[in-house]
Amino acid sequence: MEPTNQKFLERVVSQKALQMGSSFPCQICVVGFLCGVCLTSLFLAVLTSVGTFGFTGISFSSLSMGNSPLNSSSEIINVITSSDYQSKVKETARWVDSKGREPESDDDERVSLLTEAWGALLADREPEESEFSKRFGLSKSSLPNTPHLENCKLSAQVNKHHDTRSGAGRFPPWTTWKGSLNMYPATETDENLRSFKDQHVSDGAYPPWIVGSDEENYPLTRKVQRDIWIHQHPVNCHDPNIKFLVADWEKLPGFGIGAQFAGMAGLLAIAINEKRVLVTGYFNRADHDGCKASRGSWSCYFFLETSQECRDRAFELITNKEAWEKGTIKGKDSYKSKEIWTAKVPREWGDPWSYLQPTTDINGSLIAVHHKMDRRWWRAQAVRYLMRFQTEYTCGLLNVARHAAFGKEAAKMVLASLDKDWPKVITNQPRSEIEEFVWSNHRPWVPRPLLSMHVRMGDKACEMKVVEFEAYMELAHRIQMRFPHLKNVWLSTEMQEVIDKTRSYPHWNFYYTNVTRQVGNVSMATYEASLGRKTSTNYPLVNFLMAVESDFFIGALGSTWCFLIDGMRNTGGKVMAGYLSVNKDRFW
Repeated sequence: MEPTNQKFLERVVSQKALQMGSSFPCQICVVGFLCGVCLTSLFLAVLTSVGTFGFTGISFSSLSMGNSPLNSSSEIINVITSSDYQSKVKETARWVDSKGREPESDDDERVSLLTEAWGALLADREPEESEFSKRFGLSKSSLPNTPHLENCKLSAQVNKHHDTRSGAGRFPPWTTWKGSLNMYPATETDENLRSFKDQHVSDGAYPPWIVGSDEENYPLTRKVQRDIWIHQHPVNCHDPNIKFLVADWEKLPGFGIGAQFAGMAGLLAIAINEKRVLVTGYFNRADHDGCKASRGSWSCYFFLETSQECRDRAFELITNKEAWEKGTIKGKDSYKSKEIWTAKVPREWGDPWSYLQPTTDINGSLIAVHHKMDRRWWRAQAVRYLMRFQTEYTCGLLNVARHAAFGKEAAKMVLASLDKDWPKVITNQPRSEIEEFVWSNHRPWVPRPLLSMHVRMGDKACEMKVVEFEAYMELAHRIQMRFPHLKNVWLSTEMQEVIDKTRSYPHWNFYYTNVTRQVGNVSMATYEASLGRKTSTNYPLVNFLMAVESDFFIGALGSTWCFLIDGMRNTGGKVMAGYLSVNKDRFW
């Protein structure tokens, strides 16, 4: 604490200063000084007005001109300032130069450049090299790696490799080796390794589309998926003992895409129970220009349910009257509607649904036992099999969605690891073998942890209890209380009012597809018709697959769509992530 005498002296000096400041001569001096400062500032502003406009132009266009905005700005500042302020200007210039760029504008420009350049490669018509270079001032090969995008062409090739018998009745290369390692040149020519892999598969290797251990999936998922693939891919499709069930996807008006998936799950159950190979026919949701060569077919979005050889054989038998009479081939019309929608679940694996792990939360309690547990388990297995491998087209849809949502964040991450002068300084390094064959198997980056939330409202009120968005966010807050680093939400909904309400939650990051949504209460069929077939199919599938890949999920089990998402997550290594539902299935 300061001495008392010193405080007294400070008060005396302050009072004297106040008295002097109140005198008339002192006030005149102060006013005169301020007027002089104003006149000097005005004079300097007039003299340097041209220079000021020039600085603005250079700063804005510095990246496209290929000049350093730092050198330009420093030079102009030196021109427009008087010698009295040279020391301050040099200090400022040194600070800017030490950073290598202006902190905000240049970083933003680089992020925008990289984001737009990546986006151009995702366009329906990828630009030619010359066009790309003219537009961005870069070559395609000089672009850094895209952590949030998948190499769709390579993925499709690897998936086809894993879904095709390799001759003489051999299994696909299902081993403990993942991703592109099965295509590593040294293993392709090594007979000992090939023999080992063939033996390993025949001894019970599991298909590569299942992620995680048995404990992280529904009971027996890995074995069931393997057995379904074997059932659907006989060694010889022309064997007279092979029987077929050929069926189009449901296309009655009013049937949503979730109902179509559920219906085909019932047909797959019938096919397995009757020892038939299921062959799918017309898929109306793929009947649009985006599907091109596979228009009207499930193969537009996912790999087909059986081999092309079996499909050819089945469609050949369709015109054979004797094949119908003998029962070698059957169609969907061979069964009543109830037989399809409530198909008997195959029992060749016992009753694994009887020991499902209780990981579904409704009203704060875990649901251990409920009605239709067998149907829940089977639909999960059936849909997982039908969606086991995405096509290049579906992979591309997901790339576009991830880039629109996470592109800028990914660009910021990548730029933080590059030279500060990028794109003026570009260091290209050839891809190493570990990048090509090992790291290529990693899933695309998304900001994690990521919560997926499907808010179903609208006309669904006739089938289930509809809950407002606030109730979903209450569940999100429950998860956040346990995982406080959770702040990212992938939101899927058909209602615009839900999107509008996200503004009330500024501490959450919401991501959603850019699509026209319902205003008011109209039927789902009417809403989908307003979007057109292509959009009304593509955007829900993107949301579906993003929900499957998310760390957590909140939905409504009364919705078939949410029910199927839950099943895909529980056969995709997400069982222990749990599922928070705002209501229960209407059949429980």
